[in-house]
This record gives sequence, C-alpha cells and structure tokens, in this order.
Amino acid sequence: MGWVGRLFDARDSFARMLLLDLAGLGYLIFNPLGGSGPVATQWTLAVIAFSLGLLLHHRPVVNLVAQTALLAVAIRLLDDITINQVGASWALLELTMRAGSTRTIWLAAAGLAAVALTDSIGRPLPRFFSGVVGLLLEVGVPLLLGLVVRTTRELAAQAQQRAAEEQRRRESEQRAARADERSAIARELHDVVAHHVASMVLRVGVARHVLTDLDPRVGAVFDDVHGTGTAALADLRRLVAVLRDPEAVRGDAALTAIEPSALPAALGAAVDRARQAGITVEADIDPAIGAIDAVRGLAVLRLTQEALTNVAKHAGAAAVARLTVRVVEGAVHWEVVDDGPGRVPAGLPDGGGHGIAGMRERVAVLGGRLAAGPVEQPGRGWQVRTVLPAATGGVS
Repeated sequence: MGWVGRLFDARDSFARMLLLDLAGLGYLIFNPLGGSGPVATQWTLAVIAFSLGLLLHHRPVVNLVAQTALLAVAIRLLDDITINQVGASWALLELTMRAGSTRTIWLAAAGLAAVALTDSIGRPLPRFFSGVVGLLLEVGVPLLLGLVVRTTRELAAQAQQRAAEEQRRRESEQRAARADERSAIARELHDVVAHHVASMVLRVGVARHVLTDLDPRVGAVFDDVHGTGTAALADLRRLVAVLRDPEAVRGDAALTAIEPSALPAALGAAVDRARQAGITVEADIDPAIGAIDAVRGLAVLRLTQEALTNVAKHAGAAAVARLTVRVVEGAVHWEVVDDGPGRVPAGLPDGGGHGIAGMRERVAVLGGRLAAGPVEQPGRGWQVRTVLPAATGGVS
C-alpha cells in the first residue's frame, strides 16, 4: 500500500485525530475568514468536538454519531460551522476505512448527508443548490477516500494471502518431490542390494553342492549363510512392495539394478536418446566409471538422464550439451553444461523425476552437493555439476 497504508494505518487513528484537532485550533485562533473572531459557542462546540475525537478515536461509529450531533447543533447556533463540518467528515472517513460492513458505511453517510442538508432546507434556491454541492466535499470526498483506502487494504491482504498460499504450495511440492525421490532411491537401493545378496546366495549354493567332502562345521556355515541370504531377499521384497507402484514401474528398465561394468554403456544409451531428441551431446566419460560401486553408478545414470532431459526441455533442440564424468581418487566428478538461454529449469522432467530438487536430494543422500546455475562465461547456458565422494563401504 505504500505511503497510503502508513498514513491511514488503523493503529495511528489517535495521531491523525490529534493533528486534525491542532489544525482546527489554528483555524479558530487565526480565523482566516476575518471578523471579530470565534464566539464562545463556537469555541465550546469546537473543544467538545476536539475532545470527543481524541477520546473516541478507536470507536469510529460512536465518534461519527457524536460529531454529527455536534454539527446539527452548530447549524442551529452558528454562522461558521467549518470546525464541526470537518470533524463530522473526518469521522465518516475513519468509519469508512474501518467499518466491518459496507451497510454501516452507507447508513452513516446517509445520516451525515441528511443532517448537512438541514442547513439548506428552507433557504433561497441558490443557497439550497450550494448546500447540495457542498455535500460532495462534506460527504462524497471522505466517503470516496475511505473506500479507496479500504479497497487498497483488502487487495493488499488478498495479495499477501495468495503469496502465502503459493509459498505453502511450493513447499508442499518440494516435500512431495523429496519424498518421491527418496522413494525412488529406496526402490533402486533394493534392486542394488537384492542383486548382490542374490549373487552371494547363488554362489554359496553352488559352492555347497560342488564341495561335497566339506567339514560338517563348514557345511553348517554355508547352510546358515545360504538361509540368511534367502531370508534377507524375502524381507527386501516384502519391504519394497510398500514403496513400489507396480503400474508406474512396470517395464521400466530405469528402475532395475545395473552392473557397475555396464554403466558406461548405460550412459552411452542415455546420450544416444538425447541425440535422438535433436540435442548435440559431447560426452567425455572416464572408463574408470565402470569400477565404481553400484549405488553411485546408478546415481550418475539418473543425474545424466534428468540433466539431458532438462536440456531438451529448456535449452531447445538446437542446444549443444557437454557431459563430463571423471573419477578422481575414488570420487566421481560429474557435470552437464549446455549453451541454451540459461533459464532455470522448471517443471518435472520426463520419466518421473523432479528436476533440480530431485537431483539435489539424490546427491545429498550420497554425501555430495549439487550446484546448478547459469554459465558465467561466456554468459550463456546452464550448468549442473556435483562431486560424489568416494564410497567407504567397499561394495562394488
């Protein structure tokens, strides 16, 4: 609302009334209309109006009734009713700004207009029309100004409410994106862990049948490992059933485990799909990427797929993207840079991901931090990069 809101803030009604009283006092003292000065009756009505205005500044309806009554008395007793006219008009302004319903406003305006017209009824026609025109200043101006301030406040309140609702919506969407991404990671983690556990169970079973003349104690250990692994697989399948949506993931190869040695080929396939979409992709993939653990390998594949999807959606088919994947001292350095317009990717990428928010969540789970933003040099394009720390568990 700017200065209007500060000037007509409901909390400052006392200050406004005090300034109005000081202005009225100056009018009485200097009496710009000339003459012998205010009579005792004028001073009496003015002081009463000043006092009531200060005492009732927080009760606009009562104040308007009091000021209107004083105006009616002044019309009967005084020639110069300016002080009481201004007091009643200002009371109408305060009421218009702060009344709970518009019905109260219109009734108050009608009452003040009726009292003001009593000064013109029975007077010569020119004086009567002069009084009617005076209503525009005495009633119309404060009513119009009050409605403007009132509407401005309501619009400001609605704008704040919409902004708060939009903020809550964005926060809700971000929470949903994080939850969905964590759910996807949980499903993928199941696939990775289940793959390795199944491999171990299979190998133990093969060893148990191939090595026939084992010490019974060794055989018991093999049987125990085989049984424990089988039970672990069953538990994993039961747990993941809560997370997995069969209709959403049916036939989706992107949600299956991937052998680390197959990661370079999977990245190549993601690059080929982006090229088929019309993007020029320059790929610099370190062959050592095929030796990292399956969890980080799956994250690198997901990041690449979503980043290239964002390039296709936001940079356009004519964009050139460069994918760089390096392994340095066990840490994976990953980056995708394009030469598009440099806009922040918005919306959800194809394939069920959640754009930058989902990518950040995935990287954070692995102890990394995703950086995304416009390319500073040459001032055009968008870049997304991260470093996935070296795995400490030794599972690969």
